[in-house]
Amino acid sequence: MHSRRTVLTSAAAAAAAVAAGAGPAQAAARTAAPALPHQPLPDAATRTRLRRLIARMTPEEKVGQLFVMRVYGHSATDPDPADVAANQKEIGVANAAELIAKYHVGGIIYFGWAHNTREPHQIADLSNGIQKAAAAQRVPVPVLISTDQEHGIVARVGAPATLFPGAMALGAGGSRDDARTAGRVAGQELYAMGIRQDYAPDADVNVNPANPVIGVRSFGADPQAVARMVGAQVKGYQEGGVAACAKHFPGHGDTDTDSHVGLPYIHHSAEEWERLDAPPFKAAIAAGIDSIMTAHIVVPAFDPSEDPATLSRPILTGILRERLGYDGVVVTDSLGMEGVRAKYGDARVPVLALKAGVDQLLNPPDLSVAHGAVLKALKDGELTERDLDAKLLRILLLKERRGLFKDPYTSRRAVDRVVGTRGHLTTADRIADRTTTLLRNDGGVLPLSRRRERRVLVVGVDAAAPSGTGGPPTTVLAKALTDLGFSATALSTGLTPSRQRIDEAVAALGDRDAVVVATYNVTAQSAQRTLVGALLGTGKPVVQLAVRNPYDIAQLDGVKAALASYSWTDVELRAAARVIAGRREPAGRLPVAIMRADSPERALYQIGHGLSY
Repeated sequence: MHSRRTVLTSAAAAAAAVAAGAGPAQAAARTAAPALPHQPLPDAATRTRLRRLIARMTPEEKVGQLFVMRVYGHSATDPDPADVAANQKEIGVANAAELIAKYHVGGIIYFGWAHNTREPHQIADLSNGIQKAAAAQRVPVPVLISTDQEHGIVARVGAPATLFPGAMALGAGGSRDDARTAGRVAGQELYAMGIRQDYAPDADVNVNPANPVIGVRSFGADPQAVARMVGAQVKGYQEGGVAACAKHFPGHGDTDTDSHVGLPYIHHSAEEWERLDAPPFKAAIAAGIDSIMTAHIVVPAFDPSEDPATLSRPILTGILRERLGYDGVVVTDSLGMEGVRAKYGDARVPVLALKAGVDQLLNPPDLSVAHGAVLKALKDGELTERDLDAKLLRILLLKERRGLFKDPYTSRRAVDRVVGTRGHLTTADRIADRTTTLLRNDGGVLPLSRRRERRVLVVGVDAAAPSGTGGPPTTVLAKALTDLGFSATALSTGLTPSRQRIDEAVAALGDRDAVVVATYNVTAQSAQRTLVGALLGTGKPVVQLAVRNPYDIAQLDGVKAALASYSWTDVELRAAARVIAGRREPAGRLPVAIMRADSPERALYQIGHGLSY
């Protein structure tokens, strides 16, 4: 661990130089949608009004406002029968309107798998239906509608909304201007669909290449470079009208356990945390971030009880509130994840989270159990009404800043004016053009020539792209290369190609001039290595493109031309195709180090590495 950090730290100067650059201003993005009004800090009169609103609430209503909950369906009142059944089974209600009426929830989170995000007009209608149901309550309080729209590999809202390169791709581009522009455009489009909070950006510093849950969701491995990008993107999202949310505090970047299925430990000392994990969160706070999400991770250096950070008062109150001076909203990561459920039961988790310093409780597995447990703790005196009111005030102040009390509604016209406009799509493509990284180009394999390698085979993974983002990747790459003047065909070989599929790929390459192979998190035991080896054995030019984590090249001896796109979404694949075809210079620089497979303590490529033509 220490030697890996030494390698990463020794490259920090290169990363800082890359990250300090500011790309050209995105004029199209700034003019495609009207500027949203600046939301001033609430004055004393506003605080008094919100405190009076809180005073009108019953304990049940106050407790409900702390929860952000999932709900199935494309409509607030008339979802499909299967979604009604899912809601009744998991929540005990039929639809979003009944959820609000029964539990008075303060927030609702949208998911693609919950059928909330079919297309932008439907999303706007769902948002309006939710706000109409909230307005009908005894004490009307608008709902804070949120989603995870990090872009890259995590995007709940797909096309025709604009989709941008994800965090690590932006880190490779190194432009704070691009990060801010992407956040601003994304914020404008979410706002137009009635979504006023985005659980982004990811503020984790991905210093562990084996990290199974963060990876390309992080801007990179250099803390100061990540901090600059996080600060820029926070400003962008909030300029676009939505509350940003830095995650996952106190930092999920150095773990080899996924907190969805286990309880990760972070063994950083207090000094290491200050150097490696803290800078992006400090930058987010300095940028005026509205909310911060907790991590279901254990940090023994800060809490010897080994409670996960979500339930740790020393971490959330002692460090985040008191040491860092943050007084905005703190929201948990999903309470349905195993990392937070491993030590305590579902009835204790929400109570302990609130006692630790949390304001919002996200997506408990059983809302009835969680709501009842918090209400009981309030009645028993374990939670005080004064503390509860302080949490509610933070939440209501956030809603005030995001304009929800003034006008929580949107319209289909707003969607048409803002979402997926030509200017926004052009901006996304231009930003993507600055992210593709050329890692290796021995013998000048790239760029491919339309005269020399006109007939191209595209093989490899067809990853499960976020809903509406396009794909599959081999098809997108083949089409993009064809549009650029090549004759390209696609053959999906999958994550674990069989011997038969590998033979089919080799046979298909027979009358082709070159092959592009899309790889996805290649390991020493991966059948993808066998595929690449077989393709190299034909003697034809082989171009390898890592479509998720950029570390694949360490496992692929013999590859002469290697690139990283950091995601399999259409915008990044089209940009990679333009680089492969020589229409764009490869401008990206590695925001993480790639370690050698045969000697993991040595860097194959340092932070800041990237070739040009």
